[in-house]
Amino acid sequence: MRRIFVALFGAGIVSLGIFWWLTVAAVIPEAALPAWKPDPANGLAVFNAAGCASCHAVPGQPDRTKLGGGLAIPSPFGTFYAPNISPDPADGIGRWSEADFVSAVTKGTSPARTHYFPAFPYTSYQHAKIEDVRDLFAWLKTLPPVAGKVRDHEVVFPFDIRRNLGIWKLLFMDGKPFRPDDARSVQWNRGAYLVNALGHCAECHSPRNALGGIIAAQRFAGGPNPEGEGWVPNITQKWLGDWSEKDIAYFLETGQMPDGDMAGGSMARVTRNTSQLNADDRAAIAAYLKSLPPVEGPRPPARKNG
Repeated sequence: MRRIFVALFGAGIVSLGIFWWLTVAAVIPEAALPAWKPDPANGLAVFNAAGCASCHAVPGQPDRTKLGGGLAIPSPFGTFYAPNISPDPADGIGRWSEADFVSAVTKGTSPARTHYFPAFPYTSYQHAKIEDVRDLFAWLKTLPPVAGKVRDHEVVFPFDIRRNLGIWKLLFMDGKPFRPDDARSVQWNRGAYLVNALGHCAECHSPRNALGGIIAAQRFAGGPNPEGEGWVPNITQKWLGDWSEKDIAYFLETGQMPDGDMAGGSMARVTRNTSQLNADDRAAIAAYLKSLPPVEGPRPPARKNG
């Protein structure tokens, strides 16, 4: 029995060590960032494409640049609260280094070297160009600081153990930068980058498994709203087949659908961002979405009469 106990204890220690090693939060060190002259104008374009204001602008006021956070984001795992990303030195990111910011956006790692919850869509942002992320940081630093700490997330056990997210990332992050497809046009590749990296469209428009990871075979095929109410539409040609590229680009500019209906809910916040993009970028997104083959997604629940 003693030998069995010693063996089990040793195996437990080894297993814990392996777990600890596998779940170390990845960072990008300052030394890995070459000399760079930031372009704040591009940073603004990245801000709009990435939809930062949708979550991080202070709720209930119209200024998209007051990034004090506080928006509640419900999920099956609990409620997350978007943090303050204004340049406030105490409550925001005013004391962050550029490497801190790049690590947060592309690796989902905090300056304290802990894992961020994937309510922050770093699973898509991991594909962003480092230059774009650096320009975004430069632009954010030009904004007014907003004081105020955001409340802690309300996440149920065991999902509140951040160290476990190291395993989650191994399962659902590939760490690969965006690679253009040489067989496609410049416009298509620009649209693919905006949709899959900065725009993180798949984060809402794809069904998820029990662990909260996107089901790859049904990417963009819609599903239950991650926030708990309603249904997010399929944006492959299964549902968008009757929309032209001009229809999609016009929707991204105005929020108006071909039938005259307007975007609502969280999509209204999205179109407020995409309306700020230039026409070429909206056209690129439209061209990419029209190229997606039809994919059958989960079926929305039948509407109740009356």
